[in-house]
Amino acid sequence: MSNSIIQLLASDKFNEEGYSNWKSNINTILVVDDLRFVLTKERPPVPSSTVTRNVRDVYDSCIRANEKARAYILASISDVLNKKYEVIPTAREIMASLQKMFGQPSSSVRHETIKYVYVTRMKDGTNVREHVLDMNGQF
Repeated sequence: MSNSIIQLLASDKFNEEGYSNWKSNINTILVVDDLRFVLTKERPPVPSSTVTRNVRDVYDSCIRANEKARAYILASISDVLNKKYEVIPTAREIMASLQKMFGQPSSSVRHETIKYVYVTRMKDGTNVREHVLDMNGQF
């Protein structure tokens, strides 16, 4: 790992808050190290013993890329999450699970936000700026 990657991982360790910032940092690291494909492509099947050396090399390269991406992800999450995800074999599965857990607000939170926005009205004599900031805060 390069020094800049280590600094980036240490600076914004994901601990169940700030998911979008953390995900952006991980994606940046994976793009810089040319590993982003492990999150978008299926893990290749284990080749048989009769395949050519070229096929075996491609498979081995994919496995090494996955392990490196997993190491980056696991190093950048809290210890509690790390323990949960260290048994998952692919970086793609880890990211999918994190996206499912933290990527989108639950339907009840979404419902409450929409309800708040619909029923909230600006009161006479109040500052427009404050009202707009309040609405932006809800989103």
